[in-house]
Amino acid sequence: MSANSRMTVAVHVLTWMALVHDRGRVVVTSDQIATSVATNPVVIRRSLADLREAGLVTVRHGAGAGWTLARAAESITLLDVFRAVHDDEPLFALHRGEPNQACPIGRGIRPTLRDVYADAEEAVRRELARVTIADVLRDTLATRSD
Repeated sequence: MSANSRMTVAVHVLTWMALVHDRGRVVVTSDQIATSVATNPVVIRRSLADLREAGLVTVRHGAGAGWTLARAAESITLLDVFRAVHDDEPLFALHRGEPNQACPIGRGIRPTLRDVYADAEEAVRRELARVTIADVLRDTLATRSD
């Protein structure tokens, strides 16, 4: 089972857009963003479509076409990004079918895990709500590559 990287790509996109915005360039293209992410511009356009639907970026058509942040990086949380790219499914799933109710573990595992998973998901959402794109930009620029 592999993890979905849509969240990471979307955060990378927004963080790069915040960086170039801070450097005086407001409008960027998906090709320019794709260079930073090192992926196909089609992947970036899909991510930007999700972000646009969530109101995090806007698109300009015609002369000077490209993408811009819809809000300041300080006001975009990672929870906003998570909601833009993640479906409404829970982070953790229970068994597809009912476990064996004659087994003491099968009988009690679902209610136990349901509570644990709910607490874990709430903790994830709380942490994502605490961190902004501006925070990610600051910390990323402060991180040295070895």
